[in-house]
Amino acid sequence: MTTKTIKHYLQFSDFSRDEYDYLLHRSAVLKGKFKRYETWHPLHDRTLAMIFEKSSTRTRLSFEAGFHQLGGHAVFLNTRDTQLGRGEPVEDSAQVMSRMTDMIMIRTFGQEIIERFARHSRVPLINGLTNEYHPCQVLADVFTFYEHRGAMDGKIVTWIGDANNMAYTWIQAAEIFGFQFHFCGPKGYQLDPARVAASSRPFVKEFEDPRAAVSGAHLVTTDVWTSMGYEAENEARLAAFKDYMVNAVLMAHAHPQAVFMHCLPAHRGEEVSADVIDGPQSVVWDEAENRMHAQKALMEYLLCGRLDD
Repeated sequence: MTTKTIKHYLQFSDFSRDEYDYLLHRSAVLKGKFKRYETWHPLHDRTLAMIFEKSSTRTRLSFEAGFHQLGGHAVFLNTRDTQLGRGEPVEDSAQVMSRMTDMIMIRTFGQEIIERFARHSRVPLINGLTNEYHPCQVLADVFTFYEHRGAMDGKIVTWIGDANNMAYTWIQAAEIFGFQFHFCGPKGYQLDPARVAASSRPFVKEFEDPRAAVSGAHLVTTDVWTSMGYEAENEARLAAFKDYMVNAVLMAHAHPQAVFMHCLPAHRGEEVSADVIDGPQSVVWDEAENRMHAQKALMEYLLCGRLDD
């Protein structure tokens, strides 16, 4: 008997450009089926375990609804209500959960937690978010740009904010898709050079001046200034980022066809002004919905491989 190779999705760099080209196409196909109310159940009788150590709205809803639309059943597990929250080793939990389910998604703190889990899992594991990376969100963002503006090759993506999990995931995407990534944040919140691979450096430029960073950008994106787990730094962060709000004046420096994205939830009047996030350049609602469609393509691919339309 041939043993099937298990493929995990722990960070954006886990997939090749060819795989992403397939996933972008497949996301569009599955979104089309959803809009046409076409039943498509390739994951009939399959089970997804969703483990949450960090709370979420979009991650839970997009995975749970998406897996249901593919014909499967999703089980929500909060670590406070499981043995993981009582000290059971990650390795033991992985052995047990992967014998009872077909796929596992984890939203947690350290990347090393999901890497340890993956080493002991018998089924595909998906990173729903860690402190280090947020690959499913960037996958949805790339798909959203693909829908609205086409391929990202040669484009400029500007990130206004701190060096968080989104920024480092965008850097991996820049290398794979061949676009320039402009990172812009105040001193003390910039990229850690040790976390930027040598192969990615030609695709990354750092700025302190938001206007220079946004100049000519085809996509401008940001996030809350205080991410989950950093609430104690909120006042210091608000002070440091007070001149980094994405507003209409700043967007005027971007490419005329630039779009604005935000992974949500957003704080209007802090990292973004209301006239931008609610304005004509904003694609944040498509972006939010596309979490579900892109993740459906991802889950289908991990369990079924490549499928015809």
